[in-house]
Amino acid sequence: MIDIGVNFTNSRFDKDRELVIERAQAAGIKGLLVTGTNVNESQQALALCQQYPQYLACTAGVHPHDANNVSDNYLTELQLLAQSPYVKAIGECGLDFNRNFSTPENQQKVFADQVALASKLKMPLFLHQRDAFDSWLEILMPFVSKVPAMVSHCFTGDLTQLKACLAHNMYIGITGWVCDERRGQELREIVKHIPLERLMIETDAPYLTPRNIRPKPKSSRNEPGYLPYIVQVLAQEMGCSTDDIMRYSMTNSVDVFGMERLCE
Repeated sequence: MIDIGVNFTNSRFDKDRELVIERAQAAGIKGLLVTGTNVNESQQALALCQQYPQYLACTAGVHPHDANNVSDNYLTELQLLAQSPYVKAIGECGLDFNRNFSTPENQQKVFADQVALASKLKMPLFLHQRDAFDSWLEILMPFVSKVPAMVSHCFTGDLTQLKACLAHNMYIGITGWVCDERRGQELREIVKHIPLERLMIETDAPYLTPRNIRPKPKSSRNEPGYLPYIVQVLAQEMGCSTDDIMRYSMTNSVDVFGMERLCE
């Protein structure tokens, strides 16, 4: 398995990052893709990859929450980061009209800039979307055939949105949201529509701890070692084996992000 979404620069991992990696390895996780959410966090993600070169790769981008705070030269900084062999995608980028920590106008500009950058660099896009689907897809549409791949990270949409993403050959990242019987029920009901060839799995750690962990962990912090709990729910709801989920999601992750070296 490969966990394609880990916020590993988060301060909640500062005290025991190495132990978290050891637990992930013990759980069968072959590699982690560390999420970059702004220029500074992307630089930190790259530094972690250089510290753990046999286990980590990362993305570089600006999350919509940070769109108000970009510098005048942030695209140049992202392009410099993208020259590293550890940086596998542009993102996490997209739109979030649910919380609007940045203005919708700034979100759309910064998102469009990054989509164009991914097209220029021929790199995959690691995408965020919440309560902004139509505007998000409108920005992406002209570039669907101009980037190697688009990954809808932490997908929590409805069936119509899922089908639209699949119609444009996106990969679908599923997190512990699917393990949440309170707010994840709709997602549980529609994951069966995801072809295995388009599935990726992720924890989004330290967020979205799977609620099916037994016994319940003492800490609310999610970590990559909990990825198998997501696999269990997906296998149940998709009507296939856990081996199928692990094999296909890993193949997809390797194909899109070029993480072969982590699987040797």
